Amino acid sequence: MSGRRIAVTGATGLLGGALTEALEADGDTVHRVTRDPAKAAEGDIVWDPDAGEIDAAALEGVDGVVHLAGEPIGDQRWTDETKRRIHDSRERGTRLLAETLAGLDDPPDVLVSGSAVGWYGDRGDEVLTEDSDPGDDFMARVCIDWEKATGAAEEAGIRVVHARTGVVIADGGPLIDKIDLPFRLGVGGRVGSGRQYVAWIGLDDHIRALRYLLDHQSLSGPVNLTAPDPATNAELTKAIGDVLRRPTVLPIPVAAIRLLYGEMGETLAMVSQRAIPRRLQEAGFTFDHTLTSALRKALKDR
Repeated sequence: MSGRRIAVTGATGLLGGALTEALEADGDTVHRVTRDPAKAAEGDIVWDPDAGEIDAAALEGVDGVVHLAGEPIGDQRWTDETKRRIHDSRERGTRLLAETLAGLDDPPDVLVSGSAVGWYGDRGDEVLTEDSDPGDDFMARVCIDWEKATGAAEEAGIRVVHARTGVVIADGGPLIDKIDLPFRLGVGGRVGSGRQYVAWIGLDDHIRALRYLLDHQSLSGPVNLTAPDPATNAELTKAIGDVLRRPTVLPIPVAAIRLLYGEMGETLAMVSQRAIPRRLQEAGFTFDHTLTSALRKALKDR
């Protein structure tokens, strides 16, 4: 389906930019939801989530909304203030958007709202589907509040999808940014035991999945945007080494991760989430990338 009007928050980020490009290539009109009025182009929609302000009139008649905005979680150590921004940027922004959409005279058919596999917390070897219980760590609590914040849109009859995204393998993504140099230098290795699971997805598959969620009316509620074959940290490490043709024999102690990155590093590197995309696959979505091909593309693009 093409020729639609789609509003996208976070449109200048890695995922939002790639999604915008794909939608426009399909013939859709994308309205970027931006915080900066000075940089707003024709058709852009201005908002200020911190102030609870958004141009509601500009959202009238859009066919769908994809909400990807939120404070980055892997850019710096987590202080109390950083954690507050991570939480509030997701919960407050999502609530403002959902309540605004619910009050429109001509609301969209669908809201695809970002979430993350962090919803599940640290679960070891447990296979996680959309029906699994939530976790109870910081990121799980963020994701729970993030998803609850869409309540007004759901109550107004808008189809709401919670896109629980895993680690996106892409040039410019946090995984590739952090591992590229040490692995190219031959000093990359598994973290700790390497048994923790990484729920990953290639950028191309992620963008295709977001578009699939926009199009398929049978999908609502939580949907895992992860590849069907989550890898252990050790398997991911070996695959990176194979692609770069570099040794990966030096394990990274968990204590070093804690020292360098604190709670943020421990959460991103040590939490185990063996999430699978059950609902996407049941709906007929197919994945193009293997772990190796996703890594090869991301590192080649770099």
